[in-house]
Amino acid sequence: MTIDTYEIIGLLAAILTTAAFVPQVYKTWKTKSVEDISLTMYTVLFIGLVLWLAYGISLNSLPIIIANSVTGILVLMVIVFKFRYK
Repeated sequence: MTIDTYEIIGLLAAILTTAAFVPQVYKTWKTKSVEDISLTMYTVLFIGLVLWLAYGISLNSLPIIIANSVTGILVLMVIVFKFRYK
């Protein structure tokens, strides 16, 4: 299996956009502060990620599948923290 340039770009984009959520999840977990977290924004984002995941699966696109699976888990963690730490 060869990975072309566009696949590498997609994987790099997946890594960067997914990694962008790690500091928020860590900070929320560490401080247990959720008052500035928008539940509406994270809920809409989660639904969008699930739809992107379905789209990625339909295309059999590894970057889309990986990025949206991992980011979906991270976003879901923030949503759970929002309820747990309110």
